[in-house]
Amino acid sequence: MAQHTSTAAEGGDILPSVPLTQLVDVGQSLFDQAQFLLMTLFRTWNLYQVGIAIGLFAVAHVLRMIFGPRIRAWMARRANWPKWRLRILAVVHQRLRAIFYVALIWLAYGIMREVTWPSRSYILGIIATLALAWLMIVFVTRLIKSQFLRKLVRWAAWTYVTLDVLGLLKSATAWLHSAGFNIGDFRFSLLLLVQAVVIIGVLIALARFATTTTASRIRANDDISPSMQVLIVKALQIGFYGAAFYIGVKTIGIDLTGLAVLSGAIGLGLGFGLQKVVSNLVSGVIILLDKSIKPGDVISLGDTFGWINSLGARYVSVVTRDGKEYLIPNEDLITGQVVNWSHSNEFVRLDIFFGTSYTDNPHEVRKLAIAAAQGVDRVLKTRPTVCHIVGFGDSSVDYILRFWISDPTGGLTNIRGNVYLALWDTFAENDISIPFPQREVKILKGHAEGTFHKS
Repeated sequence: MAQHTSTAAEGGDILPSVPLTQLVDVGQSLFDQAQFLLMTLFRTWNLYQVGIAIGLFAVAHVLRMIFGPRIRAWMARRANWPKWRLRILAVVHQRLRAIFYVALIWLAYGIMREVTWPSRSYILGIIATLALAWLMIVFVTRLIKSQFLRKLVRWAAWTYVTLDVLGLLKSATAWLHSAGFNIGDFRFSLLLLVQAVVIIGVLIALARFATTTTASRIRANDDISPSMQVLIVKALQIGFYGAAFYIGVKTIGIDLTGLAVLSGAIGLGLGFGLQKVVSNLVSGVIILLDKSIKPGDVISLGDTFGWINSLGARYVSVVTRDGKEYLIPNEDLITGQVVNWSHSNEFVRLDIFFGTSYTDNPHEVRKLAIAAAQGVDRVLKTRPTVCHIVGFGDSSVDYILRFWISDPTGGLTNIRGNVYLALWDTFAENDISIPFPQREVKILKGHAEGTFHKS
């Protein structure tokens, strides 16, 4: 029996129990330290310090009630300030109670250090340090736009600072490290998970801030075309986020050589299952590089007519006149026929057809039609409006009227309708008639009577 037990131990059957024992021991040590800190709070001078801290919080709350409305009114009178400055003031106003509390407790801590023994202000020093650290973490994490990521980083930073100030950081770190398992030479633990979330979260937040700041400056540069702006912004996003992920993974100690197999599997999956996705991604890059389509262009694709709102990695957003937003895959824009009404410039020529009676002078009709079109608001005066005869119909002389506009995003049907109304009014004022088919039915008397008698 003893020999069997020894063999089992040598074979490693009881090795999984060793981390569990270490986990319990570290947890017990952490619990003992926390219990000791709680017991010290019930000493006389420590209770006094806790009471002072609570009283100062009440004072800070009263100061917030007094000065909060006044500061808000002061901010309202400065609505013309830059937005970034107003955002800072709004954050300060939201944390006004905490700011008052940090100032008051540090003042009380300094006074206690001068008038009494250092041990009688020890608890106040801890509370003051924690309050200041928590307040600074709140301000710094405001740079993170994602609410979920902001809260995650904020709570992780608060926990880290609290454990460090209370002297429990080493024990907590050991406990988190012991709660894990080994994968070959690599150990995956709760400590690694927490470090990964915090470090990668902070780096991604910094990457997002850098991308947003750089993108705003690029979009404000009129020397860069809209399509190149989108391409540069996309490249910066890939670069910043990729660098953030790479640096984060290397910082927490993960060996990236193991990802070679994963990248091969991803490549195989892209080849078989994600062909359309890759095709759209590549098509999006081609669209950005050849500048055939850019934000603001007016395009027609099949029955869809509208202007490009944004260029995405997978699709193009096209907004129509009726407010609908179509998400057209990039591949359709590459392989299909697209009419770009504003590719090289924004000038668009429109044609409308009409006819007049043979009794009207065609030379006068042409002059009146051109003048009528030139009187419509959106019709350009800088580009000539022309009117030509295109044929002699059964009951009318047929004309084509051609005019130019420079704002196709304003709609095409409405401007055609306005020009038709202008033609109607002009022709009515000048006695120009618009013919329409008329038919006369004659009933022969003998045929009608024969039909009547037969029935």
